[in-house]
Amino acid sequence: MGSQIEAGDVFQIAMRIEENGANFYRYAVQVAKEEKAKEMFGWLAGAEDEHKVLFKEMLSRIETQAPPDSYPGEYGIYLHNYADNNLIFKKEAMDAALAKLTDTLSAIDFAIEREVDSILYYHEIKGFIAKDQHESIDKIINEERRHFKVLSKMREGYS
Repeated sequence: MGSQIEAGDVFQIAMRIEENGANFYRYAVQVAKEEKAKEMFGWLAGAEDEHKVLFKEMLSRIETQAPPDSYPGEYGIYLHNYADNNLIFKKEAMDAALAKLTDTLSAIDFAIEREVDSILYYHEIKGFIAKDQHESIDKIINEERRHFKVLSKMREGYS
C-alpha cells in the first residue's frame, strides 16, 4: 500500500503553517508591552518567513506528485485550507485564542503551545511518508524546536 501523503504535501502544509505563524508573531508584536518582547516576536516572525523560504527550497528539491486538479490550483487551495482549518493555527481556535491575548505572557504561552503542536505534527507525519524523506522532515522539526527553546527562555523572565 502506498503513502497517503507525500513529502511535497508536508512541505506545502509546512509553508502555510509558517505563514500563519509569522502572522501570529506580527500580531504578538502589537500585543506585547515590553520592547524586548516586541523585538523577540518580530525576530520570530522573520524566522517564520525564512522557514517558509527554506521549506519552499526543500519542496523544489523533491519529486512531487499532486493529484489531477478539477481546475487550476485546486490541490494547492485544498492544502492551504487544510492547514488553515485543521492544523496548528485552526482559524476558529486561533481567533478565539487571539481574542484572549492581552499581554506579553499570554502571547508567549500561546506561541509555545503552537510550537509544540508544530513539532508533534511534523514528528507524526513521518509515519505517512517514505523513509528516504525523513531527513527533510527532521530539518523542519529542528527549526521548530529552536523556536520552542527561544520562547521558553523568554518565558523564564515572566515567571
